[in-house]
Amino acid sequence: MPALPDLHADQADVKGVPRTPRQAGVTTRKTLCATCDIACSVVSEVVDGRVVRVRSSDNPIFRDNICIKGIAAPKGFAHPNRIRRPLKRVGERGSGQWQEVGWDEAMADIAARLKAIVAQHGPEAWAVSTSQWNTGTDHGLGRRLMNHVGSPNWISGVALCAGNTAAINRLTYGWYPMADFSSTNCIVLFGHNPKRDSWVPVHNQIQRAKARGAKLIVLDPRRSENAEQADIWLPLKAGTDTVMLFGWLRVILDEGLYDHDFVAKWTIGFEDLKARVQEWPIERVAAVTGCEAEMIRAAARIYAQGPSIIPWTPITDMQRNSTSAIRLQSILRAICGNLDVPGGEVLHGFNPMIVSESEIEMHHVLDEAQKAKQLGSDTHPAFTYRGQAPLLDACERVWGHRYANQVTGCFMANPSATFRAMAGEGAYPVKAFFALGNNTLMSFANMPLIHRALLNQDLIVVHEQFMTPTAQLADYVMPADSWLERPWMMDGYGWVSIYRPSQKAMEPPEECRSTFDFWRTLAAAMDMPQVVPWKTIEDFYDWRLDKVGMGFEEFAETYDIYAPKPAFRKYEKTGFATPSGKVELKSSILEGLGFDPLPYFRFDPDMTDDYPLKMFTGVREGEYFQTGGRHIPELRERCPEPVLFVSPKLAASLGVAEDEWVQVSNPTGKIHMKVGVRDSMPDDLVRIPHGWWKPEMPQGGETLSGALKYSDAMLCPDDEDYLDREQGIPHLKGIPCRIDKLDPAETAA
Repeated sequence: MPALPDLHADQADVKGVPRTPRQAGVTTRKTLCATCDIACSVVSEVVDGRVVRVRSSDNPIFRDNICIKGIAAPKGFAHPNRIRRPLKRVGERGSGQWQEVGWDEAMADIAARLKAIVAQHGPEAWAVSTSQWNTGTDHGLGRRLMNHVGSPNWISGVALCAGNTAAINRLTYGWYPMADFSSTNCIVLFGHNPKRDSWVPVHNQIQRAKARGAKLIVLDPRRSENAEQADIWLPLKAGTDTVMLFGWLRVILDEGLYDHDFVAKWTIGFEDLKARVQEWPIERVAAVTGCEAEMIRAAARIYAQGPSIIPWTPITDMQRNSTSAIRLQSILRAICGNLDVPGGEVLHGFNPMIVSESEIEMHHVLDEAQKAKQLGSDTHPAFTYRGQAPLLDACERVWGHRYANQVTGCFMANPSATFRAMAGEGAYPVKAFFALGNNTLMSFANMPLIHRALLNQDLIVVHEQFMTPTAQLADYVMPADSWLERPWMMDGYGWVSIYRPSQKAMEPPEECRSTFDFWRTLAAAMDMPQVVPWKTIEDFYDWRLDKVGMGFEEFAETYDIYAPKPAFRKYEKTGFATPSGKVELKSSILEGLGFDPLPYFRFDPDMTDDYPLKMFTGVREGEYFQTGGRHIPELRERCPEPVLFVSPKLAASLGVAEDEWVQVSNPTGKIHMKVGVRDSMPDDLVRIPHGWWKPEMPQGGETLSGALKYSDAMLCPDDEDYLDREQGIPHLKGIPCRIDKLDPAETAA
C-alpha cells in the first residue's frame, strides 16, 4: 500500500525536485508505478515518444523505491499479445472466437444489453468488480455511475486486502490510520514480509527505522526475511493472530502498561474488554499460538513502550477471525497511546483542497431501498452500506463528509454472496458483470463457484490489457491503457490526505483507453452523459484541483507530494468519528448489527484423515503482483512455475523432493504445483503461491490458460465455517489440504 513521506517535514507541500540530467533525445516524466498497489514514485525516460526505461525517483524521499516489476513494465506493456482493439465474442462463451469492433459500436451494444437486464431484473442485477492496479483506479466514476443507475453490487479484491481492514478500523475510531515509520520506536509485522523486491518502500522504511534504533517484532510461522532481522520473532501458528493479540492485551492490562488518561477520557467499554481479555492467560495463549510465554510478554512490553506501529498486513485481512484480529490491533493502538501521535498511527482525514474520490462516487444518490439490496449485507454486513451506515453522521461531524470510502472498501457488497447470486443461488439474480483490471475468476475464494457464476451471465464486459482467464469468458473485452499512458492523481486510495501526481509518459497504443474513458463512454451510451460530464481526464483533474488554483499539469510539475500541514491528536477538538465520539473498545455498531461487540476467537474446524495438512495461500512472488506479469519473459525466467513450499521434514514424510510435481487437493478443488523444500517453513504448514496461470497455454474451454490447473483460488473454500462472521471474507491462513505425488505423465505442460 502507499508509502508516505516523513510526517514531520517542514514543508506542508513537498515540491518537486530538479530532474537528473540525461543524454540528448531523452525526456523524463514523473510517474507512479501501478504495477502493484503501492504506487512507487519513479521516473520514466522517453525516446521518440516511447518509454524506454523506468528508474528510481530523483526525489531523495522516494529514491530506491523500485523493484523488478516496475523496471520490466515497459516491456510488458509492449508485448505483442496486448489487447489493442475492442473484441466482441462471436462464438460460444470461452470459445476464443472474437471479432474486432469500434469503441462506439461496442459501448452502444453493451449499454443496450445492460438496459434490458436492468429493465427485466432491476439495477441490482448489475455487478462490477474493479482493482487498484493494472488498469488503475477508476477515480470513483464506476461507483458514481452505478449509484445513478441504482446498483449497490460493487466488489473488489480489497474485500480481502486493506479495504476490509479500513472498514473494520472505522468501527473502532472512525478512520483507518496510517503508520508513521519516520519516528516510531517499534514496528510490528503480522505475517507481512516487505522485501527488496516486494513492498519496496515499506522495506526501505523499516531499514531506516531500524538504523536509528527502532525495534522490529515479527509474527510469522515462517522464518521470513524480516523474521531473520527481527529483535523478536514469534513463530505463531497460522491463523492465530487473534489469540496472540489477546495475549499482548493481557500483559499490557495486567501490568498497567496502557495510557490510563486516554482510556479514561476517550474510550468506552474498557471494563467489558478487560473481562474478555481475562479469558486468555498467557499460558493458554502460548499453547494455542505455539510461542513461548516469556517471548509473548517481552513483545507486548516493547510495543506498549511506544510510540509503536502495527502497519497494514494482508495476513490478518484473510482469516476467519479477521474482524476480531483487526479490532484488537485497533484497540492496542488506542489504549497504548499510539493513535494520532508522531511515531504512532495517524488519522489523516480528507485533503480540504482536492475533491476526493469518496465525494465523486456520490453514494447519497443511491436510495436506501437499493442500498438494502446490497448482496451479503443481511448476513455479513461489516463493510456494506448497512454496516457502515451508523458512521455517517459522525463522519460528517468530524471529517466534513458523510461518506469516507477508505481504500475503496467501506461500502462493498460481499464477494461470495455476489458470486452465488450470479450463479443463480441468491435472493435475486445478477445477470450482468463488469470487471475492470480485475482478473475476477482467480481473485477471490471458491473459484469453481466463480466459474459457474460467470458462465451464468447474460453480459460480461472486461476492461483489460491482456486476455486473462476472466477475459476469456467475456462478451466484450475492451482494451485498457497502462500507468505509463495516462495521468494519475494518487490519494492513497482514500486512506490519507496526501496526494501525489503521475504524469502521462507516452500515448497508449491504438484503441487502448483509460477507465475514465470507459465510464464516460458508458455513461453517455446509457443516456446519462451528465453523470461523467468532463471531456478528458485532464479536464476532470483540473476540476478536482480547482481550490488549489492550478491545472493538473502545473500541479504535477510543481509537486511530488501535496499534503496539509501534519496535525496530531485531532480528536481533542473533534472527538472520534464514531457514534459515541470515542474509541469504541466495545463496538456499539457491531452490537447493533447483532454481533459480539467485543473481539473473540473461533478455533479452526478439526482436521480430517483425508486432509491432514494445513496450507496458507495468498503469497505473491517478488516477480509478480496478483495474477499479472506471467507474460513477461524476463520475469518468467526468474520464476517459471508455481512452487509450493514445505519443510524438509514434511517433504520427507510425504515422499516428495525439490522440483517434483504434486497435486494439492481439498473438498473445494485441486491444483498442480512444483515442490520447493525450504528450511524456513514450519513442519506443519504448506505455502501455496497466489495467482498462477500461463498465458502461453490454450485459452478458453476447459483450460483457461492453466487457471483451472494452477490457481490457488481453486482450493479456497467460502462456506460459513471458513468465513469471518462479520465481514464474510474467507479464511486463507489455515486451510485443510492433502499433497499427493503425481505420475510424470500427469505433470504440468
